[in-house]
Amino acid sequence: MARYVIKLGSNIVADEAGALRADLLSAVCNEVAARHEAGDSVVLVSSGAIARGIEVLELGSRPQAMADLQAASAVGQGKLYRVYDELLRERSITSAQVLLTFFDVGHRSHYLNARQTLARLLEWGVVPVVNENDTTATEEISFGDNDFLAAQVAIMVSADRLVLLTNQDGLHQADPRTDPSAPLVDQISHPSQLSEYEIGQAPSGLGSGGMRSKVVAAEMATAAGIPTTVASGIREGALARALSGEPEGTRFEAQEERYSSFELWLRYAKPARGTVTLDAGAERALREAGASLLPVGISAVDGDFEPGDAVELHGSGGLIGKGICNYSAEELGRVAGLKSDEVEQIIGRSPEAAVHRDYLALG
Repeated sequence: MARYVIKLGSNIVADEAGALRADLLSAVCNEVAARHEAGDSVVLVSSGAIARGIEVLELGSRPQAMADLQAASAVGQGKLYRVYDELLRERSITSAQVLLTFFDVGHRSHYLNARQTLARLLEWGVVPVVNENDTTATEEISFGDNDFLAAQVAIMVSADRLVLLTNQDGLHQADPRTDPSAPLVDQISHPSQLSEYEIGQAPSGLGSGGMRSKVVAAEMATAAGIPTTVASGIREGALARALSGEPEGTRFEAQEERYSSFELWLRYAKPARGTVTLDAGAERALREAGASLLPVGISAVDGDFEPGDAVELHGSGGLIGKGICNYSAEELGRVAGLKSDEVEQIIGRSPEAAVHRDYLALG
């Protein structure tokens, strides 16, 4: 038994006019049914609510104003899910609509609840159809056309493979929209290879992602040990080959160095609210001794954060890692560089680590 996450971008779900690609969605659901019949679990992550709303409302093109985008999503989301529900029900599969926001992913307790819900649905043999809740989540509407969300869902459910379907064949050595002769990159064994290529950031048509967001999503998933394929959702048979790990699109290999679920959440889902700069001694203690970060090792504090927020840790060479801070920015600024007894005198309580080593992700 295998567990797959399949993500469909807006330009796969709908054509340039916003009309649903009914034949394509039917073909995807056929493949889901085949995997389901084989005993595998599948999660669909689908964009397209805004595109669906644009068509229903006859807007003509993707709006720019946030209120318009949210309203279009409100109109389109239910209608989009109904299509998936009917297609899957025709194939004797029960589906469930799951709407997530950036807050659900970034807040640890919400993240764990979402993970538990998805796990139970898969245990019951249900196919979750996941989308971002564009109606209320302003950050999500402009965030990678669900690529980030798909990677987070793959990590949540411990997927065996993530497939990102797009309207391109995969990652090319240059943007094929400006250089049609750019060769396809068949395989990425390590993220360091990506520096060799010109990766487009501009979205196309009704989408909001672009190849850059798909590459970042692939990096996130492979860091969790999940092989990822970016492939065409239009070419016949591409999805089946991608799910099987056969040559198709661009395949990103799972990385050997693995991180815990908490580290992955902290690295990729928890937004940083500030920056803490370390002196050389503190940097060595964190990197070499696995120590916690104490106020005495801090040379500068920037940002506006509260206890429990994530902060980026910087040293002389740049980013060191990311951690959960036990102090507010104002409080940490007052005690930065001070020893424990001095910290206690200022804050009036027993001092604690600025960032405990158990709540720190280096790298």
